[in-house]
This record gives sequence, C-alpha cells and structure tokens, in this order.
Amino acid sequence: MCPECDAELNIPADAMENEIIACPDCGAELEIISLNPLQLELAPEVEEDWGE
Repeated sequence: MCPECDAELNIPADAMENEIIACPDCGAELEIISLNPLQLELAPEVEEDWGE
C-alpha cells in the first residue's frame, strides 16, 4: 500500500530493493526498502547539485 495515499500497489515481479516506483493513484515516488516483507517509504527528494 502507498504510504502517501493508501492505494493498493502492484509491485513488479522483477522489482529490486532500493528501486523507485511511482504510485499510480497519487504519483508519489516510493522507494522499495525491503521486498520480504514488503516495505515502502517515500523516496527522498533529489537535491540539485549546483557544482559545489
């Protein structure tokens, strides 16, 4: 289930840990933390690197 909107998610059979998937209902980017048991978290925001 999506941690953002509680939608039911279909995880691909070939999904891997640390993979990013998008919720089809709310569009939130989710990171697969664990496959067994399935654990999802909101993916961290990617910060812009301005060449520092």
